[in-house]
Amino acid sequence: MAKDKRRASADFGDGVEDRLQPLESLDVKNAEDFDQLFKQMKKTAFTGRNLGESAEVLAEMVSDPDCRVVGTFSGAMTVAKMGLLICDMIDWGWLDIIITTGALMAHGFVEAAGMTHFKHDNRFDDAALYRRGYNRIYDTLELEKNLDRAEKIISGILDKMDTTVPISSEIFCRELGKWLAENTDKPGILQNAYLKGVPIYIPAFTDSELALDVGTWMVKRAMTGDPDLDINQALDQVDLIFNPFMDLSSYTQRVLKAKRLGIFTIGGGVPRNWAQQVSPFLEILEERCHRSVPIKKFLYGVRICPEPAYWGGLSGCTYSEGVSWGKFVAPEDGGRFAEVLCDATVAWPFLIKAVKQRLDKKKA
Repeated sequence: MAKDKRRASADFGDGVEDRLQPLESLDVKNAEDFDQLFKQMKKTAFTGRNLGESAEVLAEMVSDPDCRVVGTFSGAMTVAKMGLLICDMIDWGWLDIIITTGALMAHGFVEAAGMTHFKHDNRFDDAALYRRGYNRIYDTLELEKNLDRAEKIISGILDKMDTTVPISSEIFCRELGKWLAENTDKPGILQNAYLKGVPIYIPAFTDSELALDVGTWMVKRAMTGDPDLDINQALDQVDLIFNPFMDLSSYTQRVLKAKRLGIFTIGGGVPRNWAQQVSPFLEILEERCHRSVPIKKFLYGVRICPEPAYWGGLSGCTYSEGVSWGKFVAPEDGGRFAEVLCDATVAWPFLIKAVKQRLDKKKA
C-alpha cells in the first residue's frame, strides 16, 4: 500500500480558495426579530444551523408560485396544542395538501368542537386516570367525555351522508370540516382546510379514534336493523364502502397537476412515506401500463423530527435516502432540503414565525 504523503504547510487551504462558507458568532443583540435570528443561526453549527437553513428552504418553497406543497403530520400535535400552526399555514397558502394520522385529526376535531385538553397531574397514576376517564398522551390528557361527545357528533354526520356510495378519508374529512365550519366559529385544521379547499388524507385511517367511531356507527346500525344480533354478528355486517385507493388516486392526480413539488414534514411514519411514495408509483405506472407518465419528484423538503437515521426506523430516513428511491430531486440537480432533529413543539413555532416575518418584509 502507498504511504500517505506528509502534509506540507504550503499546501494548506485558507477556506476561501476552496469556497467554504465562513461561520459567524451568534449575536442576539443584533437580532431584532425571529427572521434575523434565524439568518444568524444559519451561520452557526449543529441543530441551530439546521434550523436556520430550514427557514431559508421553507421560505423559498412557499414563495414558489408553481410549487404545490404537501404537509405531512404525525405525532400528538393537536393534543400538544400545535394545531393552529397548521391552520395558519393553510390560511397563508403554505399548504396545498395535508396527509396525517387519524389520531391527530381526532384530537383536533375535539378541540375545534369546543372541548378541552388538560395537563397531566402527577397525583394520578395511570390506573387512576383510567378510572376517571382521563386518557394520557405523554404529559397531556384527552377526556373520555370528549371522545364520547365527538362520537355522537360523528354519528350524526354519518347519518346524513350517502353511505351507499364508496367514501375515502378525503371525503370523510371534508364532511367533518363542513360540519365544523357550519357549527363553530373557532379555527381548526379540518374546517380551515375545508374552507380553503385543501384536501386531507389519512392513509392509516382504521388506526384512529375516528375509525372506531365509524365502526361503532356501523355496528349500531346493524343492531338497529336486527335487535337480536349479538356483537359478533353485527361486526360481520359492517357495510360502509371505504375505499383507500380513492385517496391514492386523488392524491396522485393532484401531484400530476403540479409543476413543482415541496414537502413539509412534522414527524414521520405513514403520512410521510405515503406522501413520498407517489414518485415511485408514477414510475411503476409508466413501466407497467406502457403509457407516458410525467415523473414527479420533490424539489423542496423541510422535516422536523427527533428520530435519527441510525435507529433504522421509517421516521428517521433522510432525504438523501429518498433520492435513491426516486422520491426527491438530488441536491446536485437543484433539490433543496433541510432536516432538523428536534422536538417539533420547540422548533416548529419558531420556524413558522421566522419565515412569516421574512416573507412579510419582502411584501412591505
